[in-house]
Amino acid sequence: MVLQHVIVGTAGHVDHGKTLLVKALTGVDTDRLKEEKERGISIELGFAPLKLPDGRQLGLVDVPGHERFIRQMLAGVAGIDVVLLVVAADEGVMPQTREHLAIIDLLQIKRGILVLTKIDLVEPAWLDLVEEEVRELVRGTSLEEAPLVRVSAVTGEGLKELKEILARITLEIPPRPASGRVRLPIDRVFSLPGFGTIVTGTLWSGSIDTGMEVEILPEGRRGRARGLQVHGHPVSQAQAGQRVAVNLAGVEVQDIRRGSVLVEPGLWQPAVRIDANIKLLPGAKLKNRERVRFYLATKEAFGRVVLLDREELEGGMEALAQLVLEEPVVAAPRDRFILRTYSPLVTIGGGEVIAVNTPRYRRYDRQVLETLIKRLKGSLPEIFLDIIRGSKEGLELKKASAQAGLTLEEAQDVLKAEASQGKLVVLPAAEGEQYVITSEGLERFWERTYPLLKDFHRRYPLRVGLPKEELRSRIFSRLDWRTFQGILERWSGEGKINLVGNSVALATYKVELDERQKRIAQVLIERYRAGWFQPPLPEEAGQGLDLAPEELEELLHFLVRQGHLVKVGDELYFHKEAVTAAQEEIRRLGREGPFTLGAVRDRLGSSRKYVLPLLEYLDQIKFTRRIGDKRTIVEVRAGGE
Repeated sequence: MVLQHVIVGTAGHVDHGKTLLVKALTGVDTDRLKEEKERGISIELGFAPLKLPDGRQLGLVDVPGHERFIRQMLAGVAGIDVVLLVVAADEGVMPQTREHLAIIDLLQIKRGILVLTKIDLVEPAWLDLVEEEVRELVRGTSLEEAPLVRVSAVTGEGLKELKEILARITLEIPPRPASGRVRLPIDRVFSLPGFGTIVTGTLWSGSIDTGMEVEILPEGRRGRARGLQVHGHPVSQAQAGQRVAVNLAGVEVQDIRRGSVLVEPGLWQPAVRIDANIKLLPGAKLKNRERVRFYLATKEAFGRVVLLDREELEGGMEALAQLVLEEPVVAAPRDRFILRTYSPLVTIGGGEVIAVNTPRYRRYDRQVLETLIKRLKGSLPEIFLDIIRGSKEGLELKKASAQAGLTLEEAQDVLKAEASQGKLVVLPAAEGEQYVITSEGLERFWERTYPLLKDFHRRYPLRVGLPKEELRSRIFSRLDWRTFQGILERWSGEGKINLVGNSVALATYKVELDERQKRIAQVLIERYRAGWFQPPLPEEAGQGLDLAPEELEELLHFLVRQGHLVKVGDELYFHKEAVTAAQEEIRRLGREGPFTLGAVRDRLGSSRKYVLPLLEYLDQIKFTRRIGDKRTIVEVRAGGE
């Protein structure tokens, strides 16, 4: 049998006996605050271990029942597997009973037990009426089929039966994904002398090991799990489904708050834009772009609801929407959330996350609506593939997997099958990451690149190709350089392009001079050879050759690439043989010790106009080294400089 870790939570109206029931079941009084003792009501979340008759141990979360503490209730109930909906027999169904049940139904907590408490205070006939009232209350909700137990925390009646039902129900719960991405919504933050910062919460997925590096989101603080406790006992590993206390090293208590999430670094991206399917409670109403309070796990955030297919949502209805939040939250597809009005505080609905970190949509767009419906009904791998297909220019694997709620390993498994069929292309990205694009998306890039290269070759027939950086800035600006290079290498392997140094050319293109250009090129070569250490400027070299300035420039660039000329300045070219001869003269001069520009000028029989740019070029290629107003020859030894 797979080891299970199950969290049970209470729900119900204030003073209906939730905390007393927890104490009767566990022996732990979860009202730990002085104010709670004085007022006789729960204000904060309470936690206790519950041992079942078969020896298994559950985590039990006791939530406040007062309407003023609904935020605390939401933080506690979000991570539970089984709910105990508590109704006091002497009062029956009350307002917070109804609101808590609505929240349970919106969160789709489908396993629960209806618990009638304080049965020692009423007559059997009255008890039957209350039971009938509760059964009517849950009809049509996620707890409609829940068993009902009558208990008294004072006399102990019904406690044994309650534990037996809990044992049976919890065996039906599938284990949480221990191999998934670590995600621990934080519900308590405090510090202890000698330990430092401690956070607690229910581990939603993954497992945490002592010494493991962790990250707190959305704050982005990184630290280390110095120590772990489960139900007050030190452990070396905490697993999904357990109540966990984590002693953090490297993170200060003031840097964290309830609503923060402890995760494994690099695998989660907080979102401020969330696609969702929203359902309103009967009697509620929501207008487009209305400001609301958004609750997910232990987090409360303000935001606006953008209704994508209507101007107003009526009570009892559902709609597709995009939540635009005022601060980032950690969310994943299939997460359930609650919505409350900004003011006054009233629960109006909730829903399910479809995708996170998605672009802003145009309202009433049929394609957007069809895509969201498809993602709402699809599996996580299907959502993952749909996200990639929906990105025209591709996206990072980490981002796509986070939007779909998959681990990187799960996403890579999905990719293998698709890539093997040629449907997806996986490319390198920055820092060892991967970039994914559909084969159609890559073809769209080529359809934009081909005419650009063709036009460049037409306008500059003597250039080897378009500079890579120019191509990237015009078509691939949002891609990492490694991804861009990966696309070029793929096209080169397919025979579409040639990569020549830092330039890109069509594979079918070849630089060739016509007969006229060949004759002119030879004249230019001879004029620069004749100029030797005092070469002509371009306009001087081109005199009498019937050349437009643009064509002259292209021919000079061509001769540089062919190795006939060396460009030493913006408008200054030397014949290659003249540069070699100058290097020999300067090397001989350098044997006598450091030399000045004037000494080189005299040795070459030239002028400062030509010698200064020549020396700066030689500095650049590390033939010479400037020290103050003098230079030396850079000595080259075996194995390097």
